[in-house]
Amino acid sequence: MRVLGLISGTSHDGIDAAVVDFIEEDGQLTGAVLAATSVPYAPALRARLIAALPPAQTTLAEVCELDTLIGQAFAEVAVEVATRAGGVDAVCSHGQTVYHWVDGAHALGTLQIGQPAWIAERVGAPVVSDIRIRDITAGGHGAPLVSFLDELLLRSHAGTAAALNLGGISNMTVVGPDGLIAYDIGPANALVDAVIVEHELNPLGYDDDAGIARTGAVDEPLLETLLADPYYALTPPKSTGKEHFHLGYVHEHLAAQGREIPVADLVRTLTELTVRTVARDVRAAGIGFLAVSGGGCRNPLILDGLRAALPGTEVVLADELGAPADSKEAILLALIGWCTLHGVPAIVPGGTGAREPRILGAITPGVGPLVLPAPMGGIAALTLTAASAS
Repeated sequence: MRVLGLISGTSHDGIDAAVVDFIEEDGQLTGAVLAATSVPYAPALRARLIAALPPAQTTLAEVCELDTLIGQAFAEVAVEVATRAGGVDAVCSHGQTVYHWVDGAHALGTLQIGQPAWIAERVGAPVVSDIRIRDITAGGHGAPLVSFLDELLLRSHAGTAAALNLGGISNMTVVGPDGLIAYDIGPANALVDAVIVEHELNPLGYDDDAGIARTGAVDEPLLETLLADPYYALTPPKSTGKEHFHLGYVHEHLAAQGREIPVADLVRTLTELTVRTVARDVRAAGIGFLAVSGGGCRNPLILDGLRAALPGTEVVLADELGAPADSKEAILLALIGWCTLHGVPAIVPGGTGAREPRILGAITPGVGPLVLPAPMGGIAALTLTAASAS
């Protein structure tokens, strides 16, 4: 079965897509990545999205319009990459997270927009969507869902291994002798991106190749106050998002300093915040192998900083696990879609905090009758190949 995975992450800068051809035999699942792409949002759409995100106030009218416009944008990308792959049997769309409702140590709700009916209409195939909320109803955080894929890819590693994703928020899956645990660590690119956009430092909306951070210096007093955020002391599993780590959060910390901090120093300090928070948790878990993905893995100050801070840990890109670092989350979505259509739960309780595994998502039929495959018991092993990815 060929499944197209679609996602826009917490950096909300565009749409990642990957088509994976899954073949199952006796519980052994292989997935060949046939095509992958990343398409930026149109500037006007991204600007409207950013303007509607917390802590900003918005209207139901704006939510409805963004739901439609993002759904149409996803559909355009879906048609292009599905055609390039020679067609698909199904789609799984994460959509765009606009709010993740967390109260203390509990996730109470989550909202992703990007109406899947637009994708189903354009591609003609059934679309699995709204995948996070089922985990929350079972007591989980709805994040990080990538722990399901990480466990399959890391289970053969000896000792304690982990997969780190550096999107807007950093999250990590740890697999070791005592089982699996996964959680959101804190901000990865979210705060840096917010400052870049506010000061119009880069039209891309992020610190390309750490070009801005390289010109600044770490402001240790500011960094100390950032590291004191109570979120970091919470016990996993835990989740967070831009409801907590946003531009206003940066402004509050700057105001508390009572002094001027150059913008380049601010960007450098926020970059170092990611390095320090991730390295601290990696050391605490005794991780010997760390596979990194997400946009932050292309920031040399972050990746080199992690390697310098973790001399006893092998730090590699997720490509070494068969999941290209730039398209890993889209591959995850394809896997979740395959699992939902085959009746297979796609969460690991230790990864999200859910009481039990659950089958995720809702299904929007394609242009024809909805015909589901026979349900399966589960996945014993997964092998990914990306040799033919384009």
